[in-house]
Amino acid sequence: MELTGRLTLPTDVDMAEETIELKEALGADALRDCDGTTMPDALLSQDAKTYATYYTTRKDNAWAEANPEEIQQEYLISERVTARGNTLRIELMKGFHREQLKVNETDDPKRWWEVIDRTAGEVVPADCWEYKADTGEVVIQTVPYHEYTVSFLAFLIWDPVHMYNFLTNDWKDAPHQLTFDVRQPKTKRYVMDKLKQWCETHPEIDVVRFTTFFHQFTLTFDDKKREKYVEWFGYSASVSPYILKQFEEWAGYPFRPEFIVDEGYHNSIFRVPSKEFRDFMEFQQIEVSKLAKEMVDIVHSYGKEAMMFLGDHWIGTEPFGNYFADIGLDAVVGSVGDGVTLRMISDIKGVNYTEGRLLPYFFPDVFCEEGDPIKEAQENWLKARRAILRSPLDRIGYGGYLKLAYEREGFVEEMKHIVNEFRLIHQHMQGTGAYTAPFKVAVLNCWGNLRRWMANQVHHAIWHREIYSYVGVLECLSGMPFEVEFITFEEVKKGIPEEIRVIINAGDAGTAFSGGSSWADAEVLVKLRAFVDNGGGFIGVGEPTAYPYQGRYFQLSDVLGVDREMNFSLSTDKYNEINPKHFILEDVEQDIDFGEGMSRIYAQGERYQILCMDGEYSQLVVNSYGSGRSVYFAGLPYSPQNCRILLRAIYYAAGREEDMKKFYVTHVDTEAAVFEQTGKIAVINNAMEARETDLYINGQKFCHLELEPMEMRWVEKV
Repeated sequence: MELTGRLTLPTDVDMAEETIELKEALGADALRDCDGTTMPDALLSQDAKTYATYYTTRKDNAWAEANPEEIQQEYLISERVTARGNTLRIELMKGFHREQLKVNETDDPKRWWEVIDRTAGEVVPADCWEYKADTGEVVIQTVPYHEYTVSFLAFLIWDPVHMYNFLTNDWKDAPHQLTFDVRQPKTKRYVMDKLKQWCETHPEIDVVRFTTFFHQFTLTFDDKKREKYVEWFGYSASVSPYILKQFEEWAGYPFRPEFIVDEGYHNSIFRVPSKEFRDFMEFQQIEVSKLAKEMVDIVHSYGKEAMMFLGDHWIGTEPFGNYFADIGLDAVVGSVGDGVTLRMISDIKGVNYTEGRLLPYFFPDVFCEEGDPIKEAQENWLKARRAILRSPLDRIGYGGYLKLAYEREGFVEEMKHIVNEFRLIHQHMQGTGAYTAPFKVAVLNCWGNLRRWMANQVHHAIWHREIYSYVGVLECLSGMPFEVEFITFEEVKKGIPEEIRVIINAGDAGTAFSGGSSWADAEVLVKLRAFVDNGGGFIGVGEPTAYPYQGRYFQLSDVLGVDREMNFSLSTDKYNEINPKHFILEDVEQDIDFGEGMSRIYAQGERYQILCMDGEYSQLVVNSYGSGRSVYFAGLPYSPQNCRILLRAIYYAAGREEDMKKFYVTHVDTEAAVFEQTGKIAVINNAMEARETDLYINGQKFCHLELEPMEMRWVEKV
């Protein structure tokens, strides 16, 4: 029986016949437009759901131009400038793109801006500076050789996503789209009425795909049209005096621009969040969810489904927050960059179904002479597939210009292969879940479940040298046979649930993911020591528990069996020797990749064993602590071998080595997902070369498999 459905295809006004052809060839059951494309009328009679991209904040320049005071705003921070005398002039827009941003001269600068002496760390009184509108400068009374910044409001006069698409696709004649603030009463009324009218005049549309709701993540361009600052989690563009006055009433204290610009870090997800920023996020989630629900209710009143794109103007929706389910959405769709971003979508609750846009997007930056879209699709699918087997998306699809994919030799065949594998997964799962170990694994950081599967990321699966060694931990976990929780330090203090047997802390010192000053909290240390002492497992990667205090760098160095040399204890001799024979390394055949690693890690205590060293310092160390165990990794980027090492490390830390071979495959490039209720086992080859592997069930060899490159083989469980 040929499998069909669960697939959404993009189209365009000049691709009607080709879309029908591909719809039939690929078995698609939904068609969509996307930014810069138009749904052909000829497709509206097709036997398929129709998705329409709906923009709540843009594609209506007439309204924005008629109501310039209700254009969206963003908090910016000027360049840091050093005074060389008693006065200083700072040009606000220096380094920003003036086609994207315009200084807000409508609202009182003295009320909403802030000048800070960064050398003294003090706010400059408002009567000691003036804004000169004719030159776009702030003139400040200064202390010589102190450094100053100005935090100010600017109107977003070019929607950041439209600007990005405009530049990426080299659009020439598309007008710059302004972006207006739906939170403000006049624009809100207009937008709600417009949505009703749109629903009435588009009876043929089944699914309204909101892109997204109201506030764009922080995407700021410089004066050369390059990305200057991108924070996919950033709230800097969710501000206006109207919103901030409401926040002050809700929070009970005055708002400061510093709560947003945050010394110039713009509240990067890596920053340990301040109480004020957490408050602002909470307030925004409450207000955004209420307003989004009004729009969803309108869509539902016309018999249509409401879908949210997890991207673009998603700020304030926080799909793992306390208010997301209140919106009443039917579905969430997002871009799948890897297994981690897939889980970011597929783990969302409070919707009827989830959908992922696989890569590559059909954009000319990939579908060009030097691009290799087939290879990118294969690499994307290898990571996505192992995560789907653990937490399946309900649907998949693609985005961009269908013509580019249609005309690329071999790409449609690759799509067909991927889509059919996805459907086979659902056919064999039959709505059941894959086997998971009899204990849970928790990731400990400052964000916890609010930013589930979002740890150590800058923006959506983009590679960065500083973080790939940490994101690799989550990428491995995304396709592993474990239920994964994300917990905060405050939750640890309240008590660690009994079902959690292993806790992972991974990140650089001082970041939200390592924990920063949370490790100076004695109650946190006591709870975690007791957890391990009584049989729990603790895995640290990079600089876990790092906070210089009381003669220790790693505050749980006693648990981890390692600390980091910060030059203060060079006079203390260290006698470290390697002993690589261990359960964790039994499958390892190649050198271990620790990524960027971590320098100057040394073992200490009496119950450690060093499994890997780099010269005189350690890279992989295990330690016993009471009845529990710990494992330290200097870094752990994603690779099939590192997945196997982490798998073994988790079972070892949990003290459950005997459980690992309940379902097990021998080659490190292969993995197995077992669906006990349907009697099906998926064995996947994560390599682009052929592999042989043995499948074990309940510790006994069940069969030998010869797998083709990237193959997924379904085995009947007897």
